[in-house]
Amino acid sequence: MSAPTLDRSALLRAPAHWQAVEFISDLHLQPGEPQTFEVWRAFLQRPQPERADALFILGDLFEVWVGDDVLDSIASPDQMFWRACADALQAFSLHTPVYFMAGNRDFLLGTEGLKACGMQALNDPTALDFLGQQWLLSHGDALCLADTDYMRFREQVRQPAWQRAFLDRPLSERTAIARGLREQSEALKRSTAGDPSLWADVDTDAARAALQVAGAHTLIHGHTHRPADHALGEGLQRVVLSDWDAAARPPRAEVLHLDALGLRRTSLMPA
Repeated sequence: MSAPTLDRSALLRAPAHWQAVEFISDLHLQPGEPQTFEVWRAFLQRPQPERADALFILGDLFEVWVGDDVLDSIASPDQMFWRACADALQAFSLHTPVYFMAGNRDFLLGTEGLKACGMQALNDPTALDFLGQQWLLSHGDALCLADTDYMRFREQVRQPAWQRAFLDRPLSERTAIARGLREQSEALKRSTAGDPSLWADVDTDAARAALQVAGAHTLIHGHTHRPADHALGEGLQRVVLSDWDAAARPPRAEVLHLDALGLRRTSLMPA
């Protein structure tokens, strides 16, 4: 089976035999939420005829990733969980290619972690050449320009020097730091009553400009937890992926499917 090519301009050309691809994001897998993990694992364990030709994970697959060395042992329940995630992905990737784009929670997933999961890294953004059209893929956080505090934080933590210094810390210390950041995030959610509509959204002008530069008509992204389709004018559109939370009421676990008939959303949860 021929593999797609990813050139320096972050253009991913799909092989001619591909007929369908799937997109997911913002699963936020974590040891404390086993229900979402089980829904996700069942999705990965579908029979081969039910799968698309490739799976694209557009960020925040994991609630947090503090370094690839979390997979070095199974000394704790948390490490057993991360290993179970990697093993499930590795098994799936033996028959279906998996492409991973870092999110704001799992940007420290490195070469060894990707290898253990059987995933191939994607730049953010990447243009997917598929079905004779260009589809622009992004996690979406870099386009939330109004969230100035986060944009400053993002610029800091994406620096190689910052990442090296963080990964040089003991695993226990990194885990504690990540726990503190999650607690801050949860506090922010509580301050907005957990309503994503009150969070900063993707900037329309920035989204339109990114599409024009890429020569694409549709931007597909996650991050905002606001699944919807947005018309941007001039034939351009923005399609937002759903987050996953099988314990929520109502539960959420949605896949975006793309084939010759276009884009369609499929919920993995009972109606």
